[in-house]
Amino acid sequence: MIIHCEKQSLYEMVSNASRAVSGKMATPALEGILLSADKKELGGNIKISGYNLEIGITAEAACNVAESGDIVINAKLFSDILRNMPSGTITLSTNDKNIVEIKCGSTEYSILGMSARDYPQLPGDSDTESEIILNSGTLKGMISQTLFAVATIDTRPALTGVKFIFSNGLLTMVSLDGYRLAVRKENVEYKGESTFIVPGRALSEISRMISGEDDDITLRVTKRHIIFEIKEYNVITRLLEGEFLDHNKAIPSGGTTTVEVETRNMIESVERTSPIIDDRLRSHIKVDFSDGYITSACTTTIGRAFDKIECKLEGNNVSVGFSNHYLLDALKAADCDKVKIVINGPLSPVKILPPEGESFLFLVVPVKLKG
Repeated sequence: MIIHCEKQSLYEMVSNASRAVSGKMATPALEGILLSADKKELGGNIKISGYNLEIGITAEAACNVAESGDIVINAKLFSDILRNMPSGTITLSTNDKNIVEIKCGSTEYSILGMSARDYPQLPGDSDTESEIILNSGTLKGMISQTLFAVATIDTRPALTGVKFIFSNGLLTMVSLDGYRLAVRKENVEYKGESTFIVPGRALSEISRMISGEDDDITLRVTKRHIIFEIKEYNVITRLLEGEFLDHNKAIPSGGTTTVEVETRNMIESVERTSPIIDDRLRSHIKVDFSDGYITSACTTTIGRAFDKIECKLEGNNVSVGFSNHYLLDALKAADCDKVKIVINGPLSPVKILPPEGESFLFLVVPVKLKG
């Protein structure tokens, strides 16, 4: 293999593909990235792949290919080398002993690669069951408003992902971890019916890679995997299996107290109360919704905190205990100037919604207050 490629472009592709590489794998090749070069009449192209058997990231770009070939290179080493290379055109070549020569200007490296035959094949799209096109800005926003409620402990693997439900031109994304629930809805052009669960880690990488607000992202769904096509990148991940709670049954109907408040004011009030909270002792905040005000208060071994803001309140006065982290996560995901908080008593899950409609719905389970 012999290729000539601009350093920054190659470095960015290697860095992004390396995010799907895990250290200390049983198979040494999986600690590397696969670099494949294909010579064509007008230059050629290179494809870079990272894969940890759960998530794969590939990047493909035009490149000056003098000789086709493929090689596996340790991801961390290759990324470190490229980061420290001077700007300019990099020449990378390999021989039949898997020695990789990397040159740019007066800088040269010679390292040992691995045979591409040792690299596992990434899942393909040959058995695609659904092809769905989404707007990049829409998908990124929906991910940010559901990812915070994904479970981080995999006692129930399905809950470590976000459930996608496509039905008659409506996409509903749902996540929950037993303490909070997030539901986000958006009208889409896809009119088919499809349901699947995408791992949260994969969605985090996808969100990070989306840069434009008005690009098309293609989802290719197979029986066990899904491929997200994002410009020159593909993110491939297995779909999660298992039982996912019926979110509609978990959402309480009605409410005895409805509060409308400026989102930023509410966030800042909770944050002002939070410094004295001791996470080791699982301290919580008490939030009083009363007579047009929201009062946040907390008493711990460190001290006491109190804050008060105005709101618009209809219905009964009520006091609710919260984990400050769970409440803040939901408020910060709201992404609107005001939120509506619907409460049905001190121990019933609290709903957080936009002032109008239900494009999103966050559910936060309260905690029982001492005394």
